[in-house]
Amino acid sequence: MAKKPSVPKGTRDFSPLQMAKRNYIFDSIQSVFIRYGYMPIETPAMENLTTLMGKYGEEGDKLLFKVLNSGDFLSKADEKTLVERDSAKAVSQLSDKGLRYDLTVPFARYVVQHQNEIVFPFKRFQIQPVWRADRPQRGRYREFFQCDVDVIGSKGLYNEAELVQIVDEVYSRLNINVVVKLNNRKILAGIAEVIGAKDYFTQITVAIDKFEKIGFDKVTEELLSVGLSAQSVEKLTPVFELSGSNFQKLELLKQFLGDSEIGLKGVAEVDELIRMIDALELKTPVELDLALARGLNYYTGAIFEIKSKDVEIGSITGGGRYDDLTGIFGLKNVSGVGISFGADRIYDVMEQLNLFPDTITTVTDLMIVNFGGEESVYGLKLAAHCRSVGIATELYPEKAKMKKQMTYADKKGVKWVVLAGVEEIESGVLTLKNMATGEQLTVTVEEALEKIKSL
Repeated sequence: MAKKPSVPKGTRDFSPLQMAKRNYIFDSIQSVFIRYGYMPIETPAMENLTTLMGKYGEEGDKLLFKVLNSGDFLSKADEKTLVERDSAKAVSQLSDKGLRYDLTVPFARYVVQHQNEIVFPFKRFQIQPVWRADRPQRGRYREFFQCDVDVIGSKGLYNEAELVQIVDEVYSRLNINVVVKLNNRKILAGIAEVIGAKDYFTQITVAIDKFEKIGFDKVTEELLSVGLSAQSVEKLTPVFELSGSNFQKLELLKQFLGDSEIGLKGVAEVDELIRMIDALELKTPVELDLALARGLNYYTGAIFEIKSKDVEIGSITGGGRYDDLTGIFGLKNVSGVGISFGADRIYDVMEQLNLFPDTITTVTDLMIVNFGGEESVYGLKLAAHCRSVGIATELYPEKAKMKKQMTYADKKGVKWVVLAGVEEIESGVLTLKNMATGEQLTVTVEEALEKIKSL
């Protein structure tokens, strides 16, 4: 017996209706991006591993899907490495490409490679799939779509404020209640400095990034395990206990970070950004969240996560400021900032809350019965005319028994069926059947079109 086919864990097939709903999300997001002056680009699914490795931190590097070299991929492998089962060394010999982990690093590579063709500041959006060798679970997939919007070549905090405007407009269109969580990596760097753990900044951000998932006790255990002293961890505790409004938290932070220049700079940036956002009077609330770290290494300034207020699913949008990501590829001192909408999690939220409009459908408006011969030629011409006036129309693709054609139309959910045999064609009329009610009408072509478009 043949083995039942399947797809890899963490990947999915999508039905026509699911695709219609996903396209609704993509179209809604893209239309907002375009309104703000962002332009589309695309980059390859595969990138050189030299482009990807070392940009996401140690944990991110582990989640990269590596692609075996073409042909005899073992030919360049060292036999000793294979015998010793040194996987890290073996990968470098067997693979020089990988599937992209996100859209930001490929974007930075694109900017450097095409810098002479780009007008800076460069505002781009990108809607493409990414892949991560993660453990699949609810809201976490191995293949998923990101809808990214970035501006590079500008350091102004106006860009961050505009991104929050985009978030507000996108989620207003999709009718999802969200909250914007905001922090700044300079604040986190200042905190690491003040608690005497400046050299452990990366480990601190990676651990803090898990705060919501594992809680403070587990974060504390992880920080101690990577080398932080109990005294440093104890100094960190008050940071997570700060409460009050955004500006009250900032005032308390100023006191806590009094001896840290970089920390105070982060506080000043957040203060300015929140004041700009408040002036915009957006619908979406913005909260300073000091447990937000965005564990990716390339973030240097403001960081964002957007969460649904009605569904527990983790962040559905995230991003931040990266001051010198292009510098890794040879283009120094070019700052950028961007956010990424997670289309798959947005879909899950909308599906759970029943937020998709009833008008989203894959149903064909009209099917023309195929009688064969001259009648089928007439049907082809009629179908073309119907489509030209905006009616989704199909001609049954072959001559078949009436019962078979009507069963097809019924199962597919076709709204209307037209029967045009020799008699109807000669008399200039059609038989129009409403598949929902069973009602049949004898009408002219134009009367049929008017009837179909009116319902």
